[in-house]
Amino acid sequence: MEYRQLGASGLRVPALSFGTGTFGGKGPLFSAWGQSDTAEARRLIDICLDEGVTLFDTADVYSDGAAEEILGEAIDGRRDSVLISTKTGLPMGDGPQDWGASRARLMRAVEDALRRLRTDHIDLLQLHAFDASTPTEELMGTLDGLIASGKVRYAGVSNYPGWQLMKAQALADRHGWPRLVAHQVYYSLVGRAYEADLMPLAADQGIGALVWSPLGWGRLTGKIGRDRPLPKGSRLHETEQFAPPVETELLYRVIDALEAIAEETGKTVPQIAINWLLRRPTVSSVIVGARNEAQLRQNLGAVGWALTAEQVAALDAASDVLPPYPHTPYRQQEGFARLNPALV
Repeated sequence: MEYRQLGASGLRVPALSFGTGTFGGKGPLFSAWGQSDTAEARRLIDICLDEGVTLFDTADVYSDGAAEEILGEAIDGRRDSVLISTKTGLPMGDGPQDWGASRARLMRAVEDALRRLRTDHIDLLQLHAFDASTPTEELMGTLDGLIASGKVRYAGVSNYPGWQLMKAQALADRHGWPRLVAHQVYYSLVGRAYEADLMPLAADQGIGALVWSPLGWGRLTGKIGRDRPLPKGSRLHETEQFAPPVETELLYRVIDALEAIAEETGKTVPQIAINWLLRRPTVSSVIVGARNEAQLRQNLGAVGWALTAEQVAALDAASDVLPPYPHTPYRQQEGFARLNPALV
């Protein structure tokens, strides 16, 4: 397994990490993702550790806390061998203190997560979404206190707008607080919006990307193609309402390119899609999920080899779309592009 620095921090993370959204199986979304119990979770974690995957990502909202509980049980006795990333901020109930990133909410959420995870510290705490009701100074000051207490080692965000992320970094610098080092983002061959604003910000500010849904919410598993509609058993039938939309022709162009490279390399469509992501700027780790051992082992096959420059170019071309304004002219007009060349 390849290990990388998480952004500009000193924390080294594996190029692939494991997401626990399949643990627990409670609720309409997470029951469709997977229903791994503690025994199955322990088996999957055993395989991960054997392959050098040491970072496990979870969230309090995953199956209403059950995913954290199962992860805590599954790593019992080997806490020093793993890194735990968890997220908070999304609603866990309807009460006034059951959602958001206020000082009261964060401090209680961390205590609850520590209890469920059976640990005394969280290696990476991420705000699951931007909370417009909490002042950024309150948020960053609270994170500073949690890090100073030793209950949290590093802090990051997930699904954040760029201007709020930059505001948080500026406040951290002003007050001498720890900076945010990670941004958990949606990024895939059928979802490249991350590249427009958030990737340049991450490169400039030393923020490592932890990529979620690298297979485009299950669209790049190899089961869908121009002549292969969505299978009846696909989880997309149950979760498509939550998934980022993808234009049909874009999806088919990407799948055509992936299948052509699969024939050349002998690798699977998911392995190629993940390998492409691993070579993108700012990406520290790609989070893979699995409902069973076969899925996990296939995803782990995305490392240890590299696409050729020609194959990367083919995937880039197939997945390319014009970014929204104000980025459009920097792609369409040479004069604009000279002023601000793209990272990728």
